[in-house]
Amino acid sequence: MANDDLRLQTGLNAWRHQTNHNRMVDMQGASEAPAAAADAYVKLAHFSSSAFRITTPSGLTIMIDPWRNLPTGKWDWYFHDFPATAVDIGISTHAHFDHDALHLLDASVLLDRLIGTYEFGDVKITGIADKHAIDASNAIYDMHLINSSFGGQNLDPPNNARSWDNCMIMVETGGLRILHWGDNRHNPPEEIWQRIGAVDILLLPVDDSQHVMGFSMSDEIIARLAPKIVVPHHYYIWNIVQRQSTLLPADRWLATQPNVRHLETGETTYTPASLPTSTTVDHFGAHVAFDVNAWHAANGLTLRE
Repeated sequence: MANDDLRLQTGLNAWRHQTNHNRMVDMQGASEAPAAAADAYVKLAHFSSSAFRITTPSGLTIMIDPWRNLPTGKWDWYFHDFPATAVDIGISTHAHFDHDALHLLDASVLLDRLIGTYEFGDVKITGIADKHAIDASNAIYDMHLINSSFGGQNLDPPNNARSWDNCMIMVETGGLRILHWGDNRHNPPEEIWQRIGAVDILLLPVDDSQHVMGFSMSDEIIARLAPKIVVPHHYYIWNIVQRQSTLLPADRWLATQPNVRHLETGETTYTPASLPTSTTVDHFGAHVAFDVNAWHAANGLTLRE
């Protein structure tokens, strides 16, 4: 590839978009976030893997952790890269390919590995810096061996390579506190727990391969935070995630949980008044908030009915 062509393929590509941020210009006229009401609807949409879109009561959209395949081409996890999606704000928790495809979003604001606080309209977003999970003692394969085979970066904190940092993302809107755990370790220092504070909805990586953390580790986090809702993510979906990812569904873990609701679509709605009184797992299963058949067709693949 010629040097000029290589430069065109490097870095973010917002300069190619024909869209603009006029919508955000209009929304910034509201200098203060409105007071939360009991009927302030917050929408949560699942986009497979660890990707979620949150829609605030005012209609502001936030996408966390869009995914792509490993850029080296050595280990594809998905049939194709993340579908091109328009949102107001895009966020990545850490610099791993299954969480960092911000360039595939048509977004007005990008928050890559946010540390600190960003406020706009009726949302407050806080990034809490910690470290990626590396304890693979419960996993069905040796993560450290795979890491050494595919690059050999240092995983061990505090001198880990940057891709083994992680920033948990707290989204506050509509009277709800929603925490995206990313791939954080299960046992951060006490100071990190204090920074997290109260959590209403916890987006937690769980799959039966125990890829990010073991079941007991996930349960420790839930017991510590006592959220009203837990939403598992980072698991296998047959027509989006490839088997060579080594991920599995979350069925075995779900069977251990006392309160589980199996959602029937890729999007659900929460209000402070609608939250259950005890911790409940809301499982999207294979339901996602984009047209999977159209995504395959756009990439030259047609699935049989």
